[in-house]
Amino acid sequence: MKLEDIGFYSLSDKRAKNISTTSPMQRCEMILTNRCNFKCPYCRGLKVLAEDCSKDMSFETAQYVLNEWIKNGLKNVRFSGGEPTLYPYLNDLVKIAKNGNVNRIAISTNGSNNFDVYKQLIDDGVNDFSISLDACCSSFGDQMAGVKGCFNNVISNIRDLSKLTYVTVGVVVIEETVSTVKDIICFAHDLGVSDIRIISAAQWNSLIDGLDGLSQDVINAHPILKYRIDNIRNKRNVRGINVTDCQKCHLVQDDSVVAGKWHFPCVIHMREGGESIGEVGPNMRQERIKWFKTHNSYADPICQKNCLDVCIDFNNKVEYYISKQDKDS
Repeated sequence: MKLEDIGFYSLSDKRAKNISTTSPMQRCEMILTNRCNFKCPYCRGLKVLAEDCSKDMSFETAQYVLNEWIKNGLKNVRFSGGEPTLYPYLNDLVKIAKNGNVNRIAISTNGSNNFDVYKQLIDDGVNDFSISLDACCSSFGDQMAGVKGCFNNVISNIRDLSKLTYVTVGVVVIEETVSTVKDIICFAHDLGVSDIRIISAAQWNSLIDGLDGLSQDVINAHPILKYRIDNIRNKRNVRGINVTDCQKCHLVQDDSVVAGKWHFPCVIHMREGGESIGEVGPNMRQERIKWFKTHNSYADPICQKNCLDVCIDFNNKVEYYISKQDKDS
């Protein structure tokens, strides 16, 4: 399997083959705020220990981090939260990324803001929206968001934004909603989205079922969805490292997540209460390389339980290329 076939544009065989301590930074995710206007039942906010992570990231810190990664050849950036459209300097950061020749500028949002807000972000340089979609009807959608009257606006935004740029929806599955996943997938498909990501919530973390009878045409239209469903049909969970998998996180070498004034191994490690690698500053990359060299992912309970299938497959592919290079030499 080629990593390109999975559908995540930041993952590729070329990246896996050439990743190193000096390769260009492929991706940076910035957790700009912990504030959110939704109260989704599966969301536990930021479980990080650092107190300043519960506040908005200062614009000075955000600007510094972005410029540091741009100096390191940053290819993709994602602004997240909380709800990042509540962050007052979001458009300023988008413009910095655009001027820094970042290829993909993504926003992870609940999709509830005014359409004009999202349209302005597109005009400023955003070319990727990831929007939460955990229901396919207004009453249950409002219930999942914890806010009355929001669902129809979110759906309208998903439909309209899908006509303008790349839009994926994220369907977080919990025990109470697993029976509705197939309906949500069909609903999202009809909205015209580019792809559909189904993922089990960390606190549930079970194999997603109930997908029998889903149209193969719908599945084939969305690479990430197809990858996930193929895995599920092979009884592979979305989350979790097996003992036979690579036990090193190669991704941390050219990928980064920042919240508050701290940089973390990945967004899952951060959200599950893992410690930061270090403080934002000129030595971030060196600190990440040191963490990579000394960290065993399989021995880390957060990684072992929660690491995503795509990350595992990437790290396995890196190990394949390292092994192949050793044999060839």
